Amino acid sequence: MTFTSFTEYLKLEKNYSVHTVTAYEKDLRSFSEFCETAYEDDNIKGVHYVQIRNWIVSLVETGLMNATINRKVSSLKTYYKYLLKTKQIEVSPLIKHKALKTSKKIQVPFSKKEMDQVLENIVFKNDFAGIRNKTIIEMLYATGMRRSELINLKESDIDYTLKTIKILGKRNKERIVPLLQKLEVQLKEYNTQRKSIAIHKTDELFLTAKGNKIYPNLVYRLINDYFSVASTKTKKSPHILRHTFATHLLNQGADLNAVKELLGHASLASTQVYTHNSLAELKNVYAKAHPRNKK
Repeated sequence: MTFTSFTEYLKLEKNYSVHTVTAYEKDLRSFSEFCETAYEDDNIKGVHYVQIRNWIVSLVETGLMNATINRKVSSLKTYYKYLLKTKQIEVSPLIKHKALKTSKKIQVPFSKKEMDQVLENIVFKNDFAGIRNKTIIEMLYATGMRRSELINLKESDIDYTLKTIKILGKRNKERIVPLLQKLEVQLKEYNTQRKSIAIHKTDELFLTAKGNKIYPNLVYRLINDYFSVASTKTKKSPHILRHTFATHLLNQGADLNAVKELLGHASLASTQVYTHNSLAELKNVYAKAHPRNKK
């Protein structure tokens, strides 16, 4: 069974990335193949919920995590919503489906001490790679942007006059964040080095030593390497820096809605997860400030 019209819909109307569209199509093909094997029919337009439930059971039996299975079912749900929209079906077979329970993992952010250790105490090499790496860490911590947003950042997205950075987020949604003074100084130092590397006159801000656009593994590796010196936390990644950005802002009293806008979240629910990380700090403030806790 082919899903061409659906994938075109995701690309053109929903503005999903190529990676996301590929993942959706892979999940649909997985279910289609299951139906072909179990029911000798790979057309999944007219299936009943019992068939989807049997597929879910088969996925559980393979040892997949519930979160992964929920993501696969979410792909199906999006597909059936598309079929409803285009009047190819009248009722979604997933209308009463409830997601499998998952354990909520709280991402532990870096502490202010760990951030200071990396940005103030670690000696970065005074060459292109060293200055670029420090600029990347400063950028991620100062803006809370995603790794993909950092990779796609353009030199023209930085407005030194207005002191702002334009970020192109998910589904091509733009947002503007402030350009902090320390980051501005670091960027100007990096740009001095970048001029000798950007021989192809590319507008991509962050480059490899060969003048090419940086890539995901490079960003992950440099964050992991530098923070391994300052932190004993199990997970050290660009996404943890995003958590750190949000948590530190909330700890300092930033408004949740403001943090939502800075992160580029579509709903407040996505931002509220960071309030869990701030609970320890809130308890500390509460203990020190509440009259009933004072001796």
